[in-house]
Amino acid sequence: MRQLLRRLSMLFHRSRFNADLEEEMRLHLELREQQQVATGLAPEQAHRETRRRFGNNTVLRERSFAAWGWSWLESFAQDTLYGLRSMLRSPGLTCVALLSLALGIGANTAIFSFLDAIVLRSLPVKAPGQLFILGDGDENGVTDRYGSTTLYSYSFFSQLRSKNAVFSEVATVLSFNGEAHGTIDRRDQMEILSPDLVSGTFFSTLGVEPVVGRLLTAADDTNEGAHPVAVISYAFWQTALAGAPDVLNHTVKFADTTFTIIGVAPPGFFGITVGHAPDLWIPMAMMNSLPAHYKGYKDNFYQSNLIFGRLKPGVTHAQAEAEINVLYQQITRGFPDARLNNYNLSHLQTAHVAITPIATGISGLRHQFSDPLKLLMGVTALVLLIACANIANLLLARSTARAREFAVRQALGAQRLRLVRQLLTESVILALAGGLLGIAFAVVADRMLLRMISGGPDADLIPIDVSLNLPLLGFSLAVTVGTAVLFGIVPALRASQGEVTGALKDGRSSANVATRNVLGKVLIIAQVSISFVLAVASVLFLRSLVNLTHVDTGFPRDGVMLVNMDSSVLGLKGEDPRMISMFSQIEDRVAAIPGVHGAGFASFTFHQGSWNTSLNIPGTAYNDAVNIKHNVISNGYFNTMQIPLLAGRTFGPQDTATSHKVIILSESMVRDLFPAGVNPIGRHIYIGKDPEPRNDVEVVGVVKDVKFGNLQEHRQYIDYVPNPQHPWGYGTLAVRYTGDFNAVSKDVQNTIHSINRTLTINRVTTLDRVIERSITNQTLVAQLSTFFALLAVFLSAIGIYGLMSYLVSRRTNEIGIRMALGAARSSVGWMIMREIVLLVVSGIALGGALTLATNQLLQSLLYGLKPTEPLSLVLAIVALLAIALPAAWLPARRASRVSPMEALRYE
Repeated sequence: MRQLLRRLSMLFHRSRFNADLEEEMRLHLELREQQQVATGLAPEQAHRETRRRFGNNTVLRERSFAAWGWSWLESFAQDTLYGLRSMLRSPGLTCVALLSLALGIGANTAIFSFLDAIVLRSLPVKAPGQLFILGDGDENGVTDRYGSTTLYSYSFFSQLRSKNAVFSEVATVLSFNGEAHGTIDRRDQMEILSPDLVSGTFFSTLGVEPVVGRLLTAADDTNEGAHPVAVISYAFWQTALAGAPDVLNHTVKFADTTFTIIGVAPPGFFGITVGHAPDLWIPMAMMNSLPAHYKGYKDNFYQSNLIFGRLKPGVTHAQAEAEINVLYQQITRGFPDARLNNYNLSHLQTAHVAITPIATGISGLRHQFSDPLKLLMGVTALVLLIACANIANLLLARSTARAREFAVRQALGAQRLRLVRQLLTESVILALAGGLLGIAFAVVADRMLLRMISGGPDADLIPIDVSLNLPLLGFSLAVTVGTAVLFGIVPALRASQGEVTGALKDGRSSANVATRNVLGKVLIIAQVSISFVLAVASVLFLRSLVNLTHVDTGFPRDGVMLVNMDSSVLGLKGEDPRMISMFSQIEDRVAAIPGVHGAGFASFTFHQGSWNTSLNIPGTAYNDAVNIKHNVISNGYFNTMQIPLLAGRTFGPQDTATSHKVIILSESMVRDLFPAGVNPIGRHIYIGKDPEPRNDVEVVGVVKDVKFGNLQEHRQYIDYVPNPQHPWGYGTLAVRYTGDFNAVSKDVQNTIHSINRTLTINRVTTLDRVIERSITNQTLVAQLSTFFALLAVFLSAIGIYGLMSYLVSRRTNEIGIRMALGAARSSVGWMIMREIVLLVVSGIALGGALTLATNQLLQSLLYGLKPTEPLSLVLAIVALLAIALPAAWLPARRASRVSPMEALRYE
C-alpha cells in the first residue's frame, strides 16, 4: 500500500520527485568524489572518475521513474500528444476519416439500438430465461378453431394452473388488448387508454415488485365482476397523474365501472409484448366491465388468451412440453361442452402444444422488422468496412510519406514495437473521436428511425426504448476499438518494417511506389466490390417499393377519408336498434355534404385486421384450412370504395335484422371454392363449419377481389355481410371526397357530432396514408439502403481520389520525364486513368460475383423482382461508374497539366 501511495504521489507531483532525485544524485556524486580525493586522486581526476563510474544521468533518471512511477502512462501520454499533433498537421485527412467513421459507427449503433430493442433485449423481469409460452405467441384475436394450440380460454387456463407440475406459476393475458375510452377520476373529457386484461397471477409469474401499493393477486381474479381494481404503469402515473403521491386514491372509469388504482408497476415494465405499452392492467374477471363487454370469462371455448409460465428448477424443456400436451388433451376433452365428434377428435389427435421460450418477449414488430433490421445491420457493417478500408488506404499513403521520419527514429534506436504502438495510438485516437461523433449521430438517427418505423410524422410513436444504455455503449465501444485495429494495424506494420538505409537515402522511387501500393489497390477493389453489392441491393429495393406502390388494390386509393370512431362509449350493444339507426343517419347525412361523393361504414378497412372463420358450402367437401375473412359493412360501402360488382346485387334497405340473411362474395371465392360453372347467386352457404340455421346465408352478389391485409398478399377469400344482420359496432367510416382534406374532415366530424355528441372520434386519416404505412418496412429498407449505398460509393470515390492523388504525386518525376520526351497530355492522363479503370472494373466484377452468391438473402424482401434482374445490375454499374470515374479523372487531369520543368525539379 505504501508503495502504491508513493507511486501515486510521484504521478501527481512529478516536479518535486525530479527535484528530490536531482538532489540525491548530486549528494551521491559529491560523496563519491570526496572518497576518490581521499584515495589520493587529484580533484579534476576524481571528478572525471566519479562521473564515469556513476553512468549516464538521463538513463538513471528514466530507470528511477520506471521503478517508482508510471512510465507506461507517460509513454501513452506522449504517444497521444504526438498523435494529436499529427492529426492536426493533416486536417483534410483527419476530417475525412472522422466523417467516415462517424457515419459508419453511428449507423451501426443506430441500427443495433433497434435490433436490440425489438429482437435481442431480455424482458425487464426476474429471470426471463425461465419464462415459456404455450404455442409461439404469434396469434391474437378470438378463434373458433377446434383444438387451438396457440389461443386458449380462461377456463382452460384455470385448470392448467391447478393441475400442472412443471411450472412454478402460470399466467394468462388477453391476446388482443387494445385501446378504450375511459375517464380518469372525474375529469370532463374521456381519454384514449390502453388497458390489458390479465390473470391475477400475471405479476407474480413475472417476478415484478410494485413501486407504490400492491399488484394484482389471484384473489382479484376469482369472481366475475367482483374486483374493479387496476394496476397502472409507471409512465401513466408520471404523465396522466403527474406522479401524484396519493395515486392510490385515484380511479379510472370504463363504461359504467369505476376501477380503483391499487398499485404502480416498476419503471420500464410493459408486460410480455415488445412494442406494446399498457397504461393499466385489469383482472380478467372484469372483462365484461370494459366498453367492449367481452363475454369469455366462463366460456370454455372462448379461445382468446395467451398462456405463459415460469419453468420450475430442474425441469427440462422436453419434460415440460410432454406434460403440457398430456394436460391439454385431458382438459379439452373434459369440458362438458367439448363436442367430441369424429371431426373434432381427429383434430385433437393431431394437436401438439409447443412451448416456446419468451426471454425476449413476444412481438408483432419482431416479425415485421426483424429481417429488415438484420439486413440493414449487415449493410451498415459493410459501410463501416468500406470506411475502414478507405482510412487504411489513406494511412498507408501517409505512412509512406513518413518513411524518412520512421527511418530516422529507428536509426536513433527506436524499436519496431514502439513505432507500431505510436501508430496504433494515433488510430485509436482517430477511432475514439469518430466513435464519439458516431454516438451523437446515432442519438439523432434513432429519433428519425423511430419516426420512420412508426409510420411517419402523423403516426403515434411505437413505445420502444432506443435510448443510450450500457449494452449499446458497450457495442459502440467494441465497434470503435475493432475499427481502430482494423484500419490501423496494417499501415502500422507496413510503416515499421521499412528498410532503414533505403528510406534514409530515397523513399520515393517508382519501384518503391509500385511495391508499397499493391495493398492500396487491393483495398480499392474491395471497396468498389462492396459498394457495387450495396448499389445493386438499393436499386432492387427501390424498384420493389415502386412495384408495391403500383399494385392493383381493387379500388381507387385516392380521395378516400377514413374516420375512426369508438361507438363502445355509448353504452349500447351492436344489435340495439338505436345504434343501427344512428349509423344509418351518419352515413346518409355525411354523404350529403358538399364535396362528398359517398360514405359507408365497415368493421374493417385496409390493413385493419379481420374476422376469420371457415366456410361450409353444400355440395363441396368441407375444408377448415380454407380461411375466410368476413367484413361487416353498410349499404353505401361498395359505392364509396368503388369496388366493382361483378354479379347479383349489393346490400339495400331490404336487408334488415328480420329478413333472410344474405352475403356477398369475392370473385376468388366463387372461382376456387364453388364447383366449376355453378352460378353462386341464390345459393345458400354456412358461415363456419356447422350447417345450422343460424349460420345460413344466401349469396346475393359477387364483387371484385381487393387487397385487404397488405399489398403483398395473394388473392384473399373475402365475404361481406350487412350490419343489421350481423351487428358489430362499426369502427371506421369511409368517405370518398374531393377538395381540401381539412375542410371536408371538419364538416364530416361536425355532422357526426350533430347526430350524437358523445360519439368519440379517435383519428381521421386517408386511405392512401394507411396504404403507405402498411409498407413501412419496405420503405425503410429502400430509403436506408439507398442512403448507405450512396455513402459507400462516396467513400469509395474518396478512396479512389486519395489513392490516385498519391500515385500522381509519387510519379511526378516520371510524368515529367515522359512529357519531356514528347508524351502527349492525353496519353499521360490515360496512363493514370487506365490504372483506376482496371481497378474499378475488377471491383465491379468481384461485386457481381458476390451479388449472385448472396441473391437468396434478398429474395424474401423483394416484390415482383428477382435479385438477378439485369436492369438493376446495369443501373448499379452506371451509378458506380458515374461517381468513381470522375474521382479518378481529377488527379489524372492534374497529372496531364504538370509542367515538365517543374516535374523534373520536383523532389
